Amino acid sequence: MVKDTEPLAYAANGHPKDFDASAPPPFKIAEIRAAIPEHCWVKNPWRSLSYVFRDVVVIAALAAAAIHFDNWFIWLLYWPVQGTMFWAIFVLGHDCGHGSFSNSSFFNNLVGHILHSSILVPYHGWRVSHRTHHQNHGHIEKDESWVPLTEKIYKNLDYMTRLARFTVPFPLFAYPIYLFGRSPGKEGSHFNPYSNLFPPNERKGIAISTLCWLIMFSLLIYLSFIISPLQVIKVYGIPYWIFVMWLDFVTYLHHHGHPRKLPWYRGQEWSYLRGGLTTVDRDYGWINNIHHDIGTHVIHHLFPQIPHYNLVEATKAAKGVLGEYYREPERSAPIPFHLIKYLMQSMREDHFVSDTGDVVYYQTDPHLHQD
Repeated sequence: MVKDTEPLAYAANGHPKDFDASAPPPFKIAEIRAAIPEHCWVKNPWRSLSYVFRDVVVIAALAAAAIHFDNWFIWLLYWPVQGTMFWAIFVLGHDCGHGSFSNSSFFNNLVGHILHSSILVPYHGWRVSHRTHHQNHGHIEKDESWVPLTEKIYKNLDYMTRLARFTVPFPLFAYPIYLFGRSPGKEGSHFNPYSNLFPPNERKGIAISTLCWLIMFSLLIYLSFIISPLQVIKVYGIPYWIFVMWLDFVTYLHHHGHPRKLPWYRGQEWSYLRGGLTTVDRDYGWINNIHHDIGTHVIHHLFPQIPHYNLVEATKAAKGVLGEYYREPERSAPIPFHLIKYLMQSMREDHFVSDTGDVVYYQTDPHLHQD
């Protein structure tokens, strides 16, 4: 095994400073599974639909209220709240993509298409790349979401690209760019059925999702002519970008920004279990319920078939097995402003990983953010 020197460790969440998060765990994934109550695995489509109904009613009510009152004070309140609800809709479509919404693939895909197309996400394109992310979490070469740049790729980027990638708020607007072009060092598009992202048997589904995306985009263009471009931007466009910021913020912090650096793997050192244990749970205060407990992320990554409404209970049951490999999230105030400091710290410090080594940690470019 070739291994980076681990950065200075901090005692966090009661863990001793000498705990090595990269050490192979003394338990197997079957032991975690066995600790989770059987009822946590049960998918209730009616309960899943109740969350869809809740979110759609809230979205419709918010839009109707904003249009009715139509003053800038209301709009300034409307945009962050509605953008957060768009994010909640994404999470429900995310459950459809994992098959945790119901036991019916047809029903999952139908609901997933409706939800994700409504917020300009190509459902099947996202579903397949996200499946790749889960199957390879924590693997430097094979992971798909917020993958570390290797030193070679990082140094081949021009300075402005590096600066934009690691300077808030620019990374929080990355998701649409990722859908069209993926990350540096990777090729392909979530809209192209022949992209190297997708196996041949997925091409029909990708084409259908791209068509649904185009229909939704065309509808927005049509409405901008029928109503007004400004009204469409106010009702839909700005909340869409708030949703994008939520998506990038949450997904980044699920895999980065822990006070103690966590390992990334390649080669034979990687395993599904070790990769999954590098994910991070986060507490979002009041937002936990709104975005369907997506911050309960470790158990979700290991067992994505568990419905979101059972993740908190499943996590509590699994902690006894996980031991020090589970990192308790910092408790949040009603609004999770505390997470901003971890995002900022990670952007300052987590720039690239070594081109070699089977267990590696983020390294810092000391020249990137020089004043």
